Amino acid sequence: MKNNNMIKSLFMVLGLMISLPSLSHQLSTAYIIANLDDTGRIQGEWQVGLTDLELVLGLDADQNGQLTWGEVIARRVDIASYLAEHLKVQRDGLACATQFAGIERLEDHADSVFAVTDFSAQCPLAGVLSVQYSAVFAKDDSHEVVVNISDDENTQSFVLDNAQRHIEVNLADGSAWVTFKEFVYQGIIHIWIGTDHILFLLALLLPCVLLREDGQWQRNPLLKNVLSTTVWIISAFTLAHSVTLTATALGWIVPSSRWVEFGIAVSVLFAALNNVKPLILRLGWVTFAFGLLHGMGFAGVLGELGLPGDQKLLSILAFNLGVEIGQLAIVLVALPVLILLAKTVLYRRWLMPAASVGIALVALNWALERF
Repeated sequence: MKNNNMIKSLFMVLGLMISLPSLSHQLSTAYIIANLDDTGRIQGEWQVGLTDLELVLGLDADQNGQLTWGEVIARRVDIASYLAEHLKVQRDGLACATQFAGIERLEDHADSVFAVTDFSAQCPLAGVLSVQYSAVFAKDDSHEVVVNISDDENTQSFVLDNAQRHIEVNLADGSAWVTFKEFVYQGIIHIWIGTDHILFLLALLLPCVLLREDGQWQRNPLLKNVLSTTVWIISAFTLAHSVTLTATALGWIVPSSRWVEFGIAVSVLFAALNNVKPLILRLGWVTFAFGLLHGMGFAGVLGELGLPGDQKLLSILAFNLGVEIGQLAIVLVALPVLILLAKTVLYRRWLMPAASVGIALVALNWALERF
């Protein structure tokens, strides 16, 4: 009975591995950037990826798998109508009279091409601003839209997704605190949906409860040693990815997203295989080195979310804090289970190696896809 409980506990840990979708860091993200003046008039733009427009409207007329500017322009009225149907703005409970222009230009950012549609709205002079957004969700429930709303004094940033399609904005509120809370939340969410980061953490945690003696994994009998090893490994990872997340988000380094994603996959593969056939037992510096790559990956996600110009550093720090909170939650769930499992011979001889091989196979697939 006791061993059965142990095995059930392992499946709780493995559940973290398989319950999350296998995502790259390239997200379906749109952007709404709007300015509200003292007459109640809003001038804004909606930026949406051409891949998302193709998904919802089928712009590729000749169905050759490639969109041309002519194919996009030919549907500019349909695109504007689609936005008008899926973006609603109110103030003080009253609908704002909103007009949408046709697509006039394309923009490149976050390694994608975005169509830009301008819009304007006349709202009441005062009151809470309400934004309702429902585009793309019917075809891609992972879609997000980053909303930046400003007036002459404040800027507030929000992220809407399929679970939260509506926001209410009071620009008189402290914009820094609103932005801080939003980016902390996004940091937590994005490590929880970042399967590669989670598997890297789990691959590192699996042997933290063990000792390597005479070519065999043995239980580490001292809880103090287990905790110190875990703290050292997690601290190395945290410090490293915090450095490169900040440096990349600020534009001090500009890595290739393709090679960053490939390197992250390799880091997961190495950590998992090292559990099966240990080459390095003291993983602190190796974890730090790989953590630098993971930080660049986090920065790629942050770049897709967009950074408000006047609160750039605050947003970076808040997002990084959110990542750390999400990471700590994963460790607090996984480590007690692993400590319990480490008491069994089954874990040391079969379950830990089997879990590591499973992680390695997933990582190998990622590496081949991203190369």
